[in-house]
Amino acid sequence: MRCRAFATDGHNKTENGFRVHSKVLLIIPAYNEEENIERVVGMLESDYPQYDYVVVNDGSKDNTASICRRRGFRFLDLPVNLGLAGAFQAGLKYADKHGYDCAIQFDADGQHRPEYIAPMVAALADNDIVIGSRFVDEPKPKSMRMFGNNLIEAMIKVTTGKKINDPTSGMRAYNRRMIKELAYGPNLGPEPDTLAYLIRKKDARVAEVQVSMDERIAGESYLNFRTSTSYMTRMALSVLLIQFFR
Repeated sequence: MRCRAFATDGHNKTENGFRVHSKVLLIIPAYNEEENIERVVGMLESDYPQYDYVVVNDGSKDNTASICRRRGFRFLDLPVNLGLAGAFQAGLKYADKHGYDCAIQFDADGQHRPEYIAPMVAALADNDIVIGSRFVDEPKPKSMRMFGNNLIEAMIKVTTGKKINDPTSGMRAYNRRMIKELAYGPNLGPEPDTLAYLIRKKDARVAEVQVSMDERIAGESYLNFRTSTSYMTRMALSVLLIQFFR
């Protein structure tokens, strides 16, 4: 595993009225994102230099790693593809090793918008996990994908008593307690069933912050109708049944 280290200045900053701690790490899992990674990370470096980041190149078969190397991006270079759970866990271990107080999952495809990082970090002061939610103030569209989202929401409500409007959002912030829990706990990927498990077993306090997300403009998502349906079904069953055997 190749790692490029970087330092923080140890000071607090204020952005748009929100208190932002300097020990915030954006973890950017990337698998075959050569069409997006330069744009996404370049924008963070130029427009949001107050945030540290690390790209986790998840055994990409394209030029993702070479672009990171050429541009001098901070990255972990995994020799094999571990999938999202493994790549994010590698980033969390990096966050724990370097003493970060907050780790945020940030997509390499450009869908997540960095202007929402500050309010998410602010909300983390009173919570363990903060979700960048598309549906706090906005209604959910009527679609098969949102049917799956609603199903998972209902399963979490049934098993934990907690209503989460957007359980499938991938933009999540974790405090130091959750960083340690997720970095070293087995079978704790950044998924809705893990949220349910952490609420039920670890008394995790979860909040949501309204965000907007952009559409992917380059490359291909692994999610299509078939994989989305399979994912939603698997997550709903895991929340309802499988998590109780963890």
